[in-house]
Amino acid sequence: MAQSNLAVDIDFQFPAKPKPLTSDQRAQYKESIKRLLKEKNAVLVAHYYTDPEIQALAEETGGCVADSLEMARFGNQHSADMLIVAGVRFMGETAKVLTPEKTVVMPTLEATCSLDLGCPIEQFNAFCDQHPDRTVVVYANTSTAVKARADWIVTSSCALEIIEHLDDNGEKIIWGPDRHLGNYIQKQTGADMLMWQGACIVHDEFKTKALHDMKHLHPDAAVLVHPESPAEIIDLADAVGSTSQLIKAAQELPNKKFIVATDRGIFYKMQQLCPEKEFFEAPTAGDGATCRSCAHCPWMAMNGLAEIEQALINPEGKEVFVDMSLRDGALKSLNRMLDFSAANK
Repeated sequence: MAQSNLAVDIDFQFPAKPKPLTSDQRAQYKESIKRLLKEKNAVLVAHYYTDPEIQALAEETGGCVADSLEMARFGNQHSADMLIVAGVRFMGETAKVLTPEKTVVMPTLEATCSLDLGCPIEQFNAFCDQHPDRTVVVYANTSTAVKARADWIVTSSCALEIIEHLDDNGEKIIWGPDRHLGNYIQKQTGADMLMWQGACIVHDEFKTKALHDMKHLHPDAAVLVHPESPAEIIDLADAVGSTSQLIKAAQELPNKKFIVATDRGIFYKMQQLCPEKEFFEAPTAGDGATCRSCAHCPWMAMNGLAEIEQALINPEGKEVFVDMSLRDGALKSLNRMLDFSAANK
């Protein structure tokens, strides 16, 4: 049986976008960044949702483009002394938890996440304390403090299997923070899950009627949906999955057209791997509705070339630190997920 907790009421203030650059400025920044990465023995790791030129630069310089956990794992295994994490703050924290001996720097520490902001540790601790009989499972899109409180950390690619495992063992669950992902998993597994009511500001905006209309315009298109989307959007999907799972679906499905309900940053990798296919953004507005995120995370957009260069020149104020006492708890929960995933490949 699914249960709910009241949402934390937060008015998200969106950041300013980086200033547009000329083509000459972009070229100059890229050359400077390439030089600085070598000088500092640093590697650039970028999330699928960053802007295309940031993903391309990460690949060109021997870094990686991946989901948050794979970014952290890549940095852990790389020989670089410094990790430049182009993403949002919890991703930098996860990298630091896995690799505390390395310097982890972000283009800006102001790049946050609505799921992280919507799950403050004080309220989440109080919520968990009210239900001591439940196993605490949190999504990777959370602060180190929330991860340290959890028994398990999950990503969207392994959450379903882990919840099935816990449910098979008779465990009742506290789930946080994404209500849409939690509801999707609860519907698939029937697990007893007490939900924290957070949401991703990007995925929460996809519009059902407008998506219906788009499907009529492109009847031969497959619909790819991230499970952070509302249930009504998921119900229209031909494939539901994490970023890496959606990229794989784009490669494997026979369709030549795809409507994609996730951050449009993912199109870079989809088009790179499937140049013969066509991708459309699922609608975030329609019938007089307006969008705020418009299918692109405003905090991901803060990772610009100028910001990356400055982080390399002067990391002060941009380096990620985590409390070592919190790190121990977060690492324990993170390793539990990694061990489970390795054992169930």
